[in-house]
Amino acid sequence: MNLRSLLITISLLSAGQALGLTIRGSVEGSGPDDTRVAGFVVSPFGQAVEEVTSVPLENGRFVLEIPTTAPTARAQVDLTPQNVTWPGVIDPVQVSGQARVAELKFFVYRDVNNNGRRDDNEPLRDVLPSVGRATLFVAWVNTDVTVKASKGYAATLKRGWNALIVDVGRAVAVQPFSDSTVVTVRLTR
Repeated sequence: MNLRSLLITISLLSAGQALGLTIRGSVEGSGPDDTRVAGFVVSPFGQAVEEVTSVPLENGRFVLEIPTTAPTARAQVDLTPQNVTWPGVIDPVQVSGQARVAELKFFVYRDVNNNGRRDDNEPLRDVLPSVGRATLFVAWVNTDVTVKASKGYAATLKRGWNALIVDVGRAVAVQPFSDSTVVTVRLTR
């Protein structure tokens, strides 16, 4: 294979690869030195199922890289109007087609043994990343799908990981998330 053919092959292979999401954030409040910010896939009831990513807090900031890989099959559920309990969603809910979904929620925990991952004896505390008064929502889907609900809610999700900014007011505004956006996480209640 000549160099030109190799470059074309590499270019074609890389064109089909999805880029991962980067979530940059700062924290309000302070936590112990061993505090980590983590993204967990959760059940439709909000229970943590699988840790996808986590990083230690550094000077009140964090950068979470969400991998391009799909969550495990046990972390995925069928996307139906009955199990869409996302921020800003109010019945009636419409889903444009059949899809599998995994919702990612954010937590903090103390990595007391400093092994870089959560262990059973390290309690999770959920946190809500925000941009102003809007909320960051992250989900993975196995195919392109649109979810619509009351008050103008409309989220178009592309295959893979999606991050959206959801602003709930008289109407619900759903906007794409940009990697340059910085979210805020409150550690104090």
